[in-house]
Amino acid sequence: MSAATATVAPSRAGAPTRAALWKTPILLAVFALGAIVLLVPFARDGSSPFILATRSDLVQLPTLVVPARTTGVVFAVLIVACAIVSVLRAVAGRRTPLWLVVVFAVLVLAGFLVWADAGADRGITVPSLLVGGLSLSTPLIYGALGGVLSERAGVVNVAIEGQLLGGAFVSALVASAVAHPLASAFGESNVNGVAGFLGTIAALLAAAGAGVIVSLLLAVFGIRYIVDQVIVGVVLNVLVTGLTSFFYSAVLAKDAQLLNSPPQLPSLQIPVLSSIPIIGPVLFQGTLITYVMYVAVAAVWFALFKTRWGLRLRAVGEHPRAADTVGIKVNRKRFSTVVIAGAVAGFGGVFFTLGSVGGFTKEVTAGAGFIALAAVIFGRWDPLRATLAGLLFGFATNLQYVLSSIGSPVPGEFMRMVPYVATVLAVAGLVGQSRAPAADGKPYIPS
Repeated sequence: MSAATATVAPSRAGAPTRAALWKTPILLAVFALGAIVLLVPFARDGSSPFILATRSDLVQLPTLVVPARTTGVVFAVLIVACAIVSVLRAVAGRRTPLWLVVVFAVLVLAGFLVWADAGADRGITVPSLLVGGLSLSTPLIYGALGGVLSERAGVVNVAIEGQLLGGAFVSALVASAVAHPLASAFGESNVNGVAGFLGTIAALLAAAGAGVIVSLLLAVFGIRYIVDQVIVGVVLNVLVTGLTSFFYSAVLAKDAQLLNSPPQLPSLQIPVLSSIPIIGPVLFQGTLITYVMYVAVAAVWFALFKTRWGLRLRAVGEHPRAADTVGIKVNRKRFSTVVIAGAVAGFGGVFFTLGSVGGFTKEVTAGAGFIALAAVIFGRWDPLRATLAGLLFGFATNLQYVLSSIGSPVPGEFMRMVPYVATVLAVAGLVGQSRAPAADGKPYIPS
């Protein structure tokens, strides 16, 4: 009996089990095997050009041209070396560190890009690849931040899709209805002046309000009436999809010039910083919603982990009974947090109408809310990790367009499935322990 107790005790004390130690090494070994097959026997001849500069860069970096076959072999060796290090650490009873997984992922991505770009006449424009990835990540990050806030408080937020879609619809309607009459009143020839600015501000506030309305329904049914939160979220997504589709056909489509022609968010370039090669176009030539996203990520992280408000919120999501005993109103805290989360997610819906498409269309979000929910899980309910997951998913989505433009043989469907495959791996614990807040999805009934 004592021997059995001694064997189990390390696991109970938090030490990694043998199975947990080998999850990541096995995953890296599988990917390393795939990289070897792709980069060695199926290596492509020719050169892989990478364009590093844009015309507005302060310093014009030369185009990087590398031999595809030789470079692919080098990357294959480095990838295998990382996998071997991971295996050796597991043999020694040690976990694979996060930095090694990151290095491994970067090497796999770089090797894949070299292989895909081989023989291309024009090559991959690196700044455009990164800018497009950041742009497509924007609504995912807003949705993921909303999901992290809600689930940290113990409420499963499957309604992110509905919050994004509601924000997109309302922002297009409000921006158009405000900007066009003001443009006529000011004598402006288009809605890109003062009228457009006022319409944009109104649209941003209205989008946040739409997200709040959806989250209020989630909070009322999920917290007040103790309806299954996942079912409520699914129903809200269907409801918002149906309502926005109906009003689009019945209202917006009949007078698109007045009600569905919103002003577009202009690019705001920060002097000097925007001219830095590679980094400048990516980080300092964005729109207003992009810069607000930077602030939102930092604010959510700081609020969650560095404030008394965040400590109470996490207590409500982890151990509501204990939080109640120290005077925290659990359901009130959950209710207010879900409302804030809805505002954040709804704000992200502006991207689809004022920042991307140029107007509202049916189901314009195209499942972005579900990918944002996947980013929450992949990011282990942490705002910074969820942001990185959103960037990964946006980059993978943009990569399919870039590869298609250079005539790469990689099917676009392959890149579109990357976010979901990554999420499955995360949930399975193959990229580290993925544990939701202990009280996530569990209603609390005060005694």
